[in-house]
Amino acid sequence: MQYQTVKSSKLISLLCFFSFLLITTVKSTQHPSSSSSSIISRFQEYLRINTAQPNPNYYEATDFILSQAKSLSLEFQTIEFVKSKPLILLKWPGKNPKLPSVLLNSHTDVVPVESQKWVHHPFGAHIDSDGNIHARGTQDMKSVGMQYLEAIRKLKDSGFEPTRTIYLSFVPDEEIGGRDGAEKLAESDVFENMNVAFVLDEGMPSPNEKYRAYNGERSPMWLVIKATGAPGHGAKLYDNTAMENLLKSIESIRGFRASQVDMLKAGLKSEGEVISVNLVYLRAGTQTPNGFVMNLQPSEAEAGIDIRVPPTADQKSLEKRIAEEWAPASRNMTFEFKLKVPVVDRYGKPALTVADNSNPWWVLLEKAVYSAGGKLGKPEVNIGTTDARYFRQRGLPAIGFSPIANTPLLLHDHNELLNQREYLKGVDTYVSIIKAYASYAEETETQAAKDEL
Repeated sequence: MQYQTVKSSKLISLLCFFSFLLITTVKSTQHPSSSSSSIISRFQEYLRINTAQPNPNYYEATDFILSQAKSLSLEFQTIEFVKSKPLILLKWPGKNPKLPSVLLNSHTDVVPVESQKWVHHPFGAHIDSDGNIHARGTQDMKSVGMQYLEAIRKLKDSGFEPTRTIYLSFVPDEEIGGRDGAEKLAESDVFENMNVAFVLDEGMPSPNEKYRAYNGERSPMWLVIKATGAPGHGAKLYDNTAMENLLKSIESIRGFRASQVDMLKAGLKSEGEVISVNLVYLRAGTQTPNGFVMNLQPSEAEAGIDIRVPPTADQKSLEKRIAEEWAPASRNMTFEFKLKVPVVDRYGKPALTVADNSNPWWVLLEKAVYSAGGKLGKPEVNIGTTDARYFRQRGLPAIGFSPIANTPLLLHDHNELLNQREYLKGVDTYVSIIKAYASYAEETETQAAKDEL
C-alpha cells in the first residue's frame, strides 16, 4: 500500500511537470501583444484621442500611430501637405519591390459629438456588460485603421513576409471633404512614387451576417441657389418676389426628388443608384434683435441643397436642369456649387471599380473573406462619400470595406458602438485579406495601363 502511494505520487509529479512544459510551450508561441485583451486595449487607447472636427487633436493621434508603427518595425513618415494636418504613411516592404503596391487607407478624424446625448462618454471607450465598445470612431473609422495594424501584427508574429509592398495611410480631414488629406496625397509625387495598384478604404457596417463592399460612391454636388426681387410692403402682392421665385424652384426640386423616391420604393434602383436631393437650409428675411421684420418682403432668398449623384448618372444633364428649371436667370436666380465632385475619372470613364471575376483584386477580397469564415454581399455604390473617390478619379481600382457585420448602422449618430467580438473577428478577416493581397505576385491590367501612359 505504501509502495503504491509513492508510485502514484511520482506519476502525479511527472504529469504536473509535463503539463507545465506544455503550457509553457503554448504560451511561448502566443505573442503577448497579439492577445485579445491587448488588441482591445490598443483600440480603446486610439478611441480616447479626441479627433473630432472642427478641432481634431491630430498630433496626439499621430504620436499614437507612430508608436504602433515602431512596435511593428514598419517604415514610417509624417507629411504635412497642409500645416497642422499631419498625414501618416507607413510601409511594409515586399520581397519583390518591382510589383505595384497596395494601399490600405483610413482617416484619423471623426465627426463632432453632442456629449449630453450619449449614454457613455463619447471618448471614454467604455465596454458595457454585452461587450459593446462605446465611442466616436468605433464604426467610422478608427476601427478599420487599427484592424489593419493588428492584422499586420498577427502576420508578423506568424513569420509571414509580404511579396508585394503594403502601404498604410492615416489621413486627416475626411469628415470635412478630404481636400487637405487624401486628395493632396493622391495628387502628390509621394503617391506617384508609391506605385499603387489597388486601394482598400472604408465601407459601412452591415445589419446582417454579410459584410458590405463598395465599388463606387455617389458624388456630392452641394448647391446653393439664390433669388432676388424688389423689396416691398408685407401687405402687397408683387410679382416675381425673391421668396416666390425661390418657392417655385423648391417645388420643382421636390418634384424631381419625389421621382427618385418612387424609383427607390418600387425597387427599380438601390439607394446608391438614385440621385438624392435634400434641402438643408433656407435663408431669407430681415432680422431684428427680436426676430424678423414681418411687414417687409425680403429682396433676397437663398436655399442650400445636398445633392448626391451616382457614378452612372449624367451629371451634365443635371446641371442643365438646375440652370433651366431650378435656378433660371429669367426668374432673377443664380446658383453656385459649394462642392462638386465629378462622377468620372481622369480618363472620362465612370468612377466605378469593376467588381467581378475580371478584377483580381475583387476576387482576392471575396476569397479572403470566405477563408476567414465571413460572408460578402454583392458590391454596392456607397450612398455617402469617402476618400476612395480621390483614388478612383485617378483610374485606380478601389474598394470600400469595413469588416463589421450584425451591427446597427451608427455612423455619425449618438452612441456609436462596436462589439469587441465583432472587432476581433474583423482583425482576423484583415489578416486573411492583407495576406492575400501581399502574396499576389502577378502584374495587373491597371499597371499595364499606367505603363502605356
